[in-house]
Amino acid sequence: MRDPYKVLGVKRDAGADEIKTAWRNMAKAVHPDHNQGDPTATARFAEIGRAYETLKDPRKRNLFDSAVRMAETKKQEQTIMQQRHAAREAAARAKAAQANAERVMEELARANANAQKAAAAGAKQQQAGTTEAAEEMVERIFGAQTTRTAGAQAQPHAQQAHSQQAQARPHAAETAKQPEQETAESETARAEDEQTESTTGTGANMSLPLSLLTSLVRRFTGAGQPGLEKAPDEVATATVTIEDIMKGSWTTVSLPEGREVGFALPAGTTEGHQVRLKGQGFKLPGMQRGDAVINIHIAPDPRFTVDGFDVHAVLPLNIENAVLGTEARVDGPQGPLNVTVPAWSGSDKTIRIPDQGLPNDSGGKGDLVVELRIMLWEKPDAKVTDLMRSMREGLFL
Repeated sequence: MRDPYKVLGVKRDAGADEIKTAWRNMAKAVHPDHNQGDPTATARFAEIGRAYETLKDPRKRNLFDSAVRMAETKKQEQTIMQQRHAAREAAARAKAAQANAERVMEELARANANAQKAAAAGAKQQQAGTTEAAEEMVERIFGAQTTRTAGAQAQPHAQQAHSQQAQARPHAAETAKQPEQETAESETARAEDEQTESTTGTGANMSLPLSLLTSLVRRFTGAGQPGLEKAPDEVATATVTIEDIMKGSWTTVSLPEGREVGFALPAGTTEGHQVRLKGQGFKLPGMQRGDAVINIHIAPDPRFTVDGFDVHAVLPLNIENAVLGTEARVDGPQGPLNVTVPAWSGSDKTIRIPDQGLPNDSGGKGDLVVELRIMLWEKPDAKVTDLMRSMREGLFL
């Protein structure tokens, strides 16, 4: 069963007289005798009757309101449980990340000690062959698979050693031919070169902790890592009016955790539309902040119904105006409008007024669709009754 308040188009705090009036108006509008061309008229009329039976009886109305409140409470509890579960999972991931950070700091201290030892010993060749790149060390600590193989790492060092040996042979032959003085100068220059190379190796070795720390910061801040896990989104529902959508009003909604966020209703907003507020969701350590996702619900309006960007309104007509045509005035979302009802207009006719509906996302607006409903007088009229009887039975006066 649908919500009887929505079926009759009344608020939950509506009084008995207001409910009765709404039922009478809608029952007249959708009565099967007045909508013989509409196959859904009977079902709609029965639904309106059931809704009125529920709301006119105080006991049934209280039972329905209690059931709705219980359902809303249960739904809210389920949402809170889901959010708590997501928060626990995020806390567990943050704890694991913290443990990994401690392991990285230990590796950093160990690498720093090795660097100082290598600098004191001047073991440049050994440092070049065994030092692990900062990014590779962080990937190894976090369990990432290394794409390079040991052979691929050793090949450049072997080529370097072979090149140094090839350069050393002609240099030694040339040195043997030089005088003793040139040999001494060459030895002095070679010693200076070795000292320079040793200093360079020490600087490269000392730069390892800095690069390792830089890599660690990039991993935990998410810099250069577009795949950093995102915290859960917070979902809420904002109930707005048709007037709010027409004006693009500023709307405030409370999130499940208690915070309030505000936003302007964008063009293209209709029933079920979602507004995503970037970075306004849950904030958890070690994760990108989630978004706030707001579901838009349009509050029921006794004057209108919404279909996409079109707004529908009902215009009651008596028989003479439906047959002869008339000028009428109808309420629209932007104010009252004058409409021309053509002669011989039945309840199957509609009048479409362009650009009087909700604003869409392409810069335009939907239409106001006026649905005609032929209504009888409140009291029977003898002349009209005789005329209808004569038309049905083929008697002409």
